[in-house]
Amino acid sequence: MYSIVIPVYNSDQTLVELTERISSLFDKLDQKFEIVFVEDRGNDNSWGVIKLLKEKYTDNIQAVRLNRNYGQHNALLCGFTYAKGDIIITIDDDLQNPPEEIEKLIERYKETNSDIIYGIYTKKQHNFARNALSSGVKKTSQVLMKRSGNGSSFRLVKKCIVKKIIDHNISFIFIDEVMQWYTDSIDFVTVEHHKRKYNSSGYSAFKLLSLGANLAYHYTNIPLKIMVYGGMVISFLTFLLGLKFVIQKIYYDVPLGYTSMIVTILFSTSIIVFSLGVIGGYLSRIQTVQNKKPPYFVDEVLE
Repeated sequence: MYSIVIPVYNSDQTLVELTERISSLFDKLDQKFEIVFVEDRGNDNSWGVIKLLKEKYTDNIQAVRLNRNYGQHNALLCGFTYAKGDIIITIDDDLQNPPEEIEKLIERYKETNSDIIYGIYTKKQHNFARNALSSGVKKTSQVLMKRSGNGSSFRLVKKCIVKKIIDHNISFIFIDEVMQWYTDSIDFVTVEHHKRKYNSSGYSAFKLLSLGANLAYHYTNIPLKIMVYGGMVISFLTFLLGLKFVIQKIYYDVPLGYTSMIVTILFSTSIIVFSLGVIGGYLSRIQTVQNKKPPYFVDEVLE
């Protein structure tokens, strides 16, 4: 059986069409399926629509409502815990990924038997700013964490990988990074990507930048390396600057003066404050883990 896990956020206008098209596809493929909706506490009537869909597709829908907004990846983690299928497929709720393209993921899986199949877009139908920021986050994962930067939210995953992901009970999780801790058996297939019919993306510029920062903090030691190597470079430059003032004093009898002192003090102080900020960021995340802050909390379930 296939489980289609769908994080839902402010998508009451697309859920009916999305469900109907998924149902039609699996009827055509003559395969058993279930849809696991995870309503991530949006501001519209998505939960009401999901309840109506549950009445119509009683045996094919599970639905979970979180008690507040936790974000896409945490919602996916919740959905994984309820998925019963041997193969899990994740797809967004906005119809930018046509549900019919699921067949391409399944066909590639049958060909390669890979643990993960990503649907890769020939051209992403977002605005320029969203594409640029999204690309930046993926490049961060690709370069700094030495992972594939070609992932997407449209993916097929084996149950054995999902079971391992569920064990990561931390407040911030990035599904693609964690999955690639457990397997290199990853394949890709080109799929279509359409423009949004309704509303706008839930990923604002601020959320994408915050996601990139959290990735760097939670899954790399890059900020600490910046402190170490940056501190070495700045110490060397400060040493040269101090040497310059000493030479000037010895050979030219130039007074050190207020300006040189204040520049040196402010420069070194700013580096210290920046370094303390980075350390504080790590400490706050360690505290969050130690306090066992949950990645999500379920408010209501429809089974």
